[in-house]
Amino acid sequence: MERALQVSSTTSPQARIPYDPRADLELSRLLAALDDRAADTSAALDDEQREQLRHVAKTCATVLQEKTQSAEVFAQLVRRADQQHDYKLIDILADALNSRFAPSEICELARSEDVIVRALANEALAQFPTSVLVGLLSDPVDSEIARDALRRQAVDYGSEEARQIINALDQVEEL
Repeated sequence: MERALQVSSTTSPQARIPYDPRADLELSRLLAALDDRAADTSAALDDEQREQLRHVAKTCATVLQEKTQSAEVFAQLVRRADQQHDYKLIDILADALNSRFAPSEICELARSEDVIVRALANEALAQFPTSVLVGLLSDPVDSEIARDALRRQAVDYGSEEARQIINALDQVEEL
C-alpha cells in the first residue's frame, strides 16, 4: 500500500505487487474503514483530512481492483463503485471477472444478495465456454448456477451445444 501511494500516476504500482490473499483481506478491511471514516459527518475532520482519507481509500481501492481474486472483495468494490455512481468502474470490474476469477468464484458471486454483483456474475458465466460450465454441473454447490448459465447460453446466445446439454439434463431428470 505504501508503494502504491508513493508511485507516480504514470507508472503502474500493481505491476510490482504480487497477489496475496491475506493482504487482499487486510486492504479490503482498510478500505471499508477509510470509506466509513471519510463519510462520517460527525467526525471532527477538516476538509484536508477528509480529502487525505479519500485519497488513501482511492489508492487502496485501485490496488484491490488490479489484484483481487476474492469474490468477497470484488463484491465490495462493485458496491463501492455503485454508491459513487462510477459506472465506468463497474464495467472495468465486470471485464476483469472472466480473466481473473475462477468459475467457482464467479458462481459464488452469482449467489450474492447484491443485484448488481449477481447480474455481473451471471453475465460472466454465460460467456464462459460451454465445456467449463459442464464441468461445474458435478459440483453440488455450483451446479444450479452452471445450469442457469447454460440455459442463458442456449436462449440468449443461441448456443446449440448448450441447448443440447440442457435438453439432455431435462431428459435425465424426467427418468
